[in-house]
Amino acid sequence: MEKFLTEVKKLGKLKVIEEPLDVNLEIPHIAYIEVKKEDSKVLLFKNPVDKKENKKFNIPVVMNIFANFEITNFIFGKHPDKIAKEIQELLEPKTPNSLKEKINTLLTFSKLRKIFPKRTKKRGICQQIIYTKEEIDLDNLPILKTWPKDAGKFITTGQVYTKSLDGKKYNLGLYRIQKLSKNKLIMHWQIHKDGAHFFHEYKKANKKMPVSIAIGGDPLYYWCGQAPLPNGIFELLLYGFIRKENPVLVKSITNDIYVPYDVDIVIEGYVDPNEFAIEGPFGDHTGYYTPPEEFPVLTVTAITMKNNPYFTATVVGKPPLEDKYMGWATERIFLPLLKTTTPDLIDYHMPENGCFHNLLIAKISPRYKGHSKQIMHALWGVGQMSFLKHAVFVNQNAPDLTDYENLARYILNRITEKSFLVTEGIVDQLDHASYEPLVGGKLGIDATGKPVEKTVKTLADGELLGKIQSLDKDILELKQYFTDTANPITVIKVKKTKPVKEIFNKLKQLKEFLKIVIFVDDYMNDLNNPYMLVWRVTNNIDALYDVWIEEIWGVDATSKSKLDGYTRKWPEDTHCDKNVIESLINRGIIDMDKNFLMKYQIVEEANDKVDQDN
Repeated sequence: MEKFLTEVKKLGKLKVIEEPLDVNLEIPHIAYIEVKKEDSKVLLFKNPVDKKENKKFNIPVVMNIFANFEITNFIFGKHPDKIAKEIQELLEPKTPNSLKEKINTLLTFSKLRKIFPKRTKKRGICQQIIYTKEEIDLDNLPILKTWPKDAGKFITTGQVYTKSLDGKKYNLGLYRIQKLSKNKLIMHWQIHKDGAHFFHEYKKANKKMPVSIAIGGDPLYYWCGQAPLPNGIFELLLYGFIRKENPVLVKSITNDIYVPYDVDIVIEGYVDPNEFAIEGPFGDHTGYYTPPEEFPVLTVTAITMKNNPYFTATVVGKPPLEDKYMGWATERIFLPLLKTTTPDLIDYHMPENGCFHNLLIAKISPRYKGHSKQIMHALWGVGQMSFLKHAVFVNQNAPDLTDYENLARYILNRITEKSFLVTEGIVDQLDHASYEPLVGGKLGIDATGKPVEKTVKTLADGELLGKIQSLDKDILELKQYFTDTANPITVIKVKKTKPVKEIFNKLKQLKEFLKIVIFVDDYMNDLNNPYMLVWRVTNNIDALYDVWIEEIWGVDATSKSKLDGYTRKWPEDTHCDKNVIESLINRGIIDMDKNFLMKYQIVEEANDKVDQDN
């Protein structure tokens, strides 16, 4: 980590903040705002404090490690597409014909010996300082409280190392971890994750599960923790492949878990299969608070660290955030592996404002009728892709997948009633829109066909609003998008007093002017902000209940309640604390205007002080 910070500083991409700042909200709020900027930087907070506890920490905090595309390339040592090409060459080796080609092939495969972790019997750099027994005190680590309504402080970049009960499988996962006390943590192992699978093995055998949590070290360790590798493949193999050097592991002091020797901090312990605690709420990467739920408790048996360590953290919430750049690297590197199950896949992209698992756009080479829907089913059955909620498919002639405006036109000019596939499957445990936890609707859209004719008439927004308001008084505003296409989109804001389907049914009377109608409610929805509308809509719909392909096509992206037959508790948005933001602005620590606050919905509403100052 120290080497990384030195190099990033040389690149002019490190922002060092000397002023004492609070681990409760202040530090994460600064990081949250910084990473949304065009040229965001890695942040080093030299003097973290806990104002509530009147405590100073002697460990600096590093945030926004993956701050932008340039730094992400630097971390990998090359563009992720080059790594993908190397994977592709291994998956599809060519028969060498010349002596030179034979030598190159031998060199390529000889490099594979570098991917396997090596264990050292020496003490690791991460074990220069050791705390055990009564010395253990998690309060000495600058663990952050990210959001005002979080249940407490959470470790957010903890590399969680575990192994199967029989010791044959190893796993590195990236999970949030709540601090419960000086020597207790709560492990947020979602039910579909490998860490949870291992835990259930130990629970069935009624044995304590060893766990070691590493913090810091090479930033690539951190990325590997979220890499969507198949079950049973140790994520550090990917580290070795990318770095072209064997990762060196050291045995933990109080358990038999091995961790990278050069991380900054290690928290060792065990999970008792019979000890659980309520974890959460926590403002997660969906931009919503996930509700409190019972998860296993880890008892800490040792804390080790290097001399002069760094504590790393990230902040998750409404996009764009650090996971934008981590996710970009992931989608580029894993394209060849995805092609092994869907060989006619050309490329794919998961926009960060679709929270990745909420939206995928794929370019394919369709060979026959129904091919795109075959690929939809294939993707929904592959690893972490099984959590994907919405997928749109275009053919090889479509614009670049990140050219959103032209791509949207291309899609809207090619879809008919037959383009839609609605099915059911597993969804992410953090998904709140599904009417049943863990299981919900999935929507596939086939836009690989030929252009279709426009059949609806176009009216100005004001004229159309008058017509639809005459049908229902709960309609507040509307904005039309892509009226030049065959299937224009009308986004309608409603004051919700009844199920939206009732309004939708009335609007069928105006089908000569409407094709795709998307409903949002009147809370924090700006109809002129398509970036955040995509975030809201893809988060808030369960295709089984909220998508209607009838005379017109409707999407209900409003918040749900018993009014809709939804019996779960709908979560709250994550918002920065307005008083903290105001204080940081007044002290000159952050600089932003009202438009920036509103664009990314940073606070629930821009208060008078912020308005006056900017």
